[in-house]
Amino acid sequence: MVKISFKVNGNVVSLDVNPNELLVNVLRDRLGLTGTKYVCGVGECGACTVLVDGEPTLSCLTLAVEVSGKEVTTIEGLSREGELSEVQRAFIEEGAVQCGYCIPGFVVMSEYLLKEKPTPTEEEIKEYLRGNLCRCTGYINIIKAVKKVAELRTQS
Repeated sequence: MVKISFKVNGNVVSLDVNPNELLVNVLRDRLGLTGTKYVCGVGECGACTVLVDGEPTLSCLTLAVEVSGKEVTTIEGLSREGELSEVQRAFIEEGAVQCGYCIPGFVVMSEYLLKEKPTPTEEEIKEYLRGNLCRCTGYINIIKAVKKVAELRTQS
């Protein structure tokens, strides 16, 4: 076992992990942050995307020991004081949520995109979200949700 300490959604956590324990399993099984989904397990679907020190990271391909001393933000960490983030609300309002399994990864990646490019083009949205797969529907409502947040942020 290896003792690690990191910040997750603003809270410092310390725990012993196996050297080969995946971040997604630590988040879901040990910290109860089940918003991060374990789907493909090989980094192809993006459902397990979290931010590590602000950068999108596939938690199914990341060892928990790799985040020691770092800051991890999960889908749960995007809401503040019980209020959904603008992106989370826009996904609901635009009907971008189907079964919901892939949505945490899409939302986390969309937050990152809008931080990097506050007014993305449709092509940039597609480029940033290309690593996230949805098996329920097309991507039109997801793109609409991202555009909606960009427009709202531009107006304010």
